[in-house]
Amino acid sequence: MVISVMKDKKARPLSAVRAGEKVRLKRIDAGQSLNARLASMGLVTNVEIMVVNNGHSGSFMIKVKNSKMVLGRGIAHKIIVF
Repeated sequence: MVISVMKDKKARPLSAVRAGEKVRLKRIDAGQSLNARLASMGLVTNVEIMVVNNGHSGSFMIKVKNSKMVLGRGIAHKIIVF
């Protein structure tokens, strides 16, 4: 039980990742339709995500594979990465 807690300690919401940082998607804490929509955009388990812009008052831009996309902060907060 302690081991799973230790592993989860590194997990954080995508909204907390700084610009220029690369992370991997662990899970999405959302409903079925949002999970399906994000999966269709390439956001699937273990995919590498690079945060391009995380201006707290501006847009939240990420790069997944060769595509850049802008996410709302609420959605970025539901994406858990490590």
